Amino acid sequence: MSEKPGPLRLRPAGKAYIWGGERLKTEYNKDLKITPLAESWECSVHPDGPCTVTGGEYDGLTLKAVLEKNPAYLGTKSMSLPILIKFIDAAADLSIQVHPDDEYARLHEGDNGKTEFWYVLDAAEGAELIYGFELPMDREKLKESIEDGRLEHMLHHIPVHRGDVFFVKPGTVHAIGKGIVIVEVQESSNLTYRLYDYNRVDKEGRKRPLHFDKAVDVLDMKPVSIIRQPQRMVRYYFGCAREILCRCRYFEVERIQVTKGFSFSVLETSFQVLLCIDGSGGLETDETNRPVRFDKGACIFLPAALGRCHIIGECTLLKVRC
Repeated sequence: MSEKPGPLRLRPAGKAYIWGGERLKTEYNKDLKITPLAESWECSVHPDGPCTVTGGEYDGLTLKAVLEKNPAYLGTKSMSLPILIKFIDAAADLSIQVHPDDEYARLHEGDNGKTEFWYVLDAAEGAELIYGFELPMDREKLKESIEDGRLEHMLHHIPVHRGDVFFVKPGTVHAIGKGIVIVEVQESSNLTYRLYDYNRVDKEGRKRPLHFDKAVDVLDMKPVSIIRQPQRMVRYYFGCAREILCRCRYFEVERIQVTKGFSFSVLETSFQVLLCIDGSGGLETDETNRPVRFDKGACIFLPAALGRCHIIGECTLLKVRC
């Protein structure tokens, strides 16, 4: 085992949900034998979709196993990996759904709640998503609107464009619409309570289960105001441009557009994760003899205390830290 940690290239777990497409394979280099490929879980230790390390001394091991062998890789802030990062390709509308908070999830499900952040990689013309109720709701009104097919008319439908960002708190009713590809950064959880699924059936002719009672337990029934994109500040440096997209109690997400080079440090307090969303490049550290190469779609886990890192190439990255 090396004395100082090195970068870990990750191979994702895939999910073949009925609304998925093929764009993660054709545009983001996901070599997964799954059709349709709805999601790729890029950085995950969740038992429903653990990613694995590819290359190096830990080749073929799950990230969970590597972190159990080397708990210091997480840093001094965390005892376990608190986040899950994924690509999502919505070739059809996702179900109308809601996620619980930590308190409810741990009490009733033995899992974390699900706070999530979306960065829109691409959106078809006219694409939209659902975010929150447009009118005040209660249990009976909600049940009636589902039964008579009016639920969609009670919800905010928001036009979506490439580069948009959305922060989804637990309790917020939501759905990603057809034609949208996103990166999602979330708590490490797989809890989704479906309210409505358009009466779709899977390839066996079965409808997916709904979770009305649990959804009602956690739903915020108040209407939301009009959703606007937040003000974002881009800071320009020699060789790159940087902007913070999201900062919450669980994670921070930064977008970095690299034109020549970009340097940063990974301290002993916490790990970081790089996700390449465009272009290609290389990652150099004090410990590597040659750069760790990456292309569009690649995900790299940077253990705590890795030290000084330098990115070369022309690429756009999302950098996540906790």
